[in-house]
Amino acid sequence: MHVYRGLVRPLRPGPLRWLWYALGGGLPPRYREWVLYDASRDRWVLRHFVRSALQISLVSLPILMLVPGPAWGRWSALLLGWLVGLQYALWFMDGSVERRVRRAGYPPGALQAARDALHAEERAAAAARYAARYRSGDPR
Repeated sequence: MHVYRGLVRPLRPGPLRWLWYALGGGLPPRYREWVLYDASRDRWVLRHFVRSALQISLVSLPILMLVPGPAWGRWSALLLGWLVGLQYALWFMDGSVERRVRRAGYPPGALQAARDALHAEERAAAAARYAARYRSGDPR
């Protein structure tokens, strides 16, 4: 683990292990904390879509190179495939990320607890602002 901008960041996998992880493979137990870190930080949605795009791109090149027909047909099929693939990635995002965390050895609900802990101070400050504004009788 190392500290970056006040946050303790766990050991990150190397590029080849991350590629395997992005394609759906599991990581060794020493990266267990990183999986939870990766799934609970602020840009977890973006990272989920990067992993999904990587998986879709593996199918894209063979479609362009091997499927017979005009180029516009292959490109339009590819575009529609990307749209459907990203739509499924959106629909199953929460379950997919939860499954990655559970495969790393965490119990169900650990991901949401980590996200809640990350944003606890922000929520407390927002609740205090709300209480100060609306419970004091000042309608500003």
